[in-house]
Amino acid sequence: MVIPPPHGGPGQALLHPAAARRALIGFLLSGFLTALLGAILPAWGYHLRFEFVTIGHYFLSLTLGVLMSAAASRALLARAGVAIPLMAASVLASGALLFLAFVSPPAPALWRMCGLFFVGVAAGLLNSAIFQALSVTYQHDPAATVNLGGIFFGLGCALVTILVAGTFYAYSVTAILALAAILPALFGLLYGRTDFPAQPLPEQRPLRQALRDVRDPAAVLLAALLFFQFGNEWSIAGWLAVFLAGRLGMSPESSLWILTLYWLSLLLGRVAALAILPRLSHGKLLGGSAAAAMFGCIVLMSTNDRFGAYSGVLLVGTAFAVIYPLVAEKIGHRFTSYHPGQFNGIFSLAMIGAMLAPAVCGYLAAVWGIGVVLALPLVGTGVVVVLISLIWLESKIGG
Repeated sequence: MVIPPPHGGPGQALLHPAAARRALIGFLLSGFLTALLGAILPAWGYHLRFEFVTIGHYFLSLTLGVLMSAAASRALLARAGVAIPLMAASVLASGALLFLAFVSPPAPALWRMCGLFFVGVAAGLLNSAIFQALSVTYQHDPAATVNLGGIFFGLGCALVTILVAGTFYAYSVTAILALAAILPALFGLLYGRTDFPAQPLPEQRPLRQALRDVRDPAAVLLAALLFFQFGNEWSIAGWLAVFLAGRLGMSPESSLWILTLYWLSLLLGRVAALAILPRLSHGKLLGGSAAAAMFGCIVLMSTNDRFGAYSGVLLVGTAFAVIYPLVAEKIGHRFTSYHPGQFNGIFSLAMIGAMLAPAVCGYLAAVWGIGVVLALPLVGTGVVVVLISLIWLESKIGG
């Protein structure tokens, strides 16, 4: 079955549902790779030895890999199309996970930084190739494409956490990472058997046009909101298991199951948000979600038992889930040239900066203690509340 694109232009590639579905499922692997570090830290023993700077280096290595591959992927996609980068990313991810399996502690941390760097390279290349494969699908139905991609990404994040939690006491960390390497290998086989239609790369915005966003108050406010919101989400995702085990004395297995609850609440909250967005005032929903997230962070910081941990995580995850769809909707309405898969303009700079938040948490925790990994998202959520108010005010003034 072939579905014509919305505008039916002769130069546009047709939508191939089978290829589009397989590309979309790739977000599951992307989430799996991106959330791996937050889940594997207890298995590496970092809930017992608080080497916060080393953990910060781990997150920084992963982020640098994502950024470097994203910068180089356009040239590879232009030369090789979509299938080869998707296969290469999957194979590289599988190899990097196998490498990490054999450099677990007590091996020097530098080896794990190298392995995580290549996990990041694989994730960045995978994301770029997926967005290119879905470019026509995105033009046909942007909302459905972004929402389905987010659901698969969330499933991947939850899957890797469940894998580590479910095998924590049954297998060694080497065996766990070897098992994790199977999934990207399977994706490599899947993409090797998929015929992706050739599609032209989207045009990059000229630098002068992208810099115009800096002079637009709405663009700056929305970019700042993305920066703090992504930073809040990933700071908690990266550090929650270590925080619960170190601060509350939970077993690593229990802390990982609570991390799984965080991912599932984010996932289910975003699915629920799609149903309630048409029925509720977006401004009130955005403000209420930010306030609930702040309260959840306070509960997590002050609790000393499991009930408080579960309650705080459910509050934070569900509240965070609503914020991004609302912000993405505002960006789509105000800035039609914005595309979630392109590194262009001030919005991309915001997302790049937010990826560094878990690393910054590690460096600050070395000075002020592990409590800072929740204090920063609390402050960041407060900033989100202020930015929401400013965006509302700007929209009223600007009509």
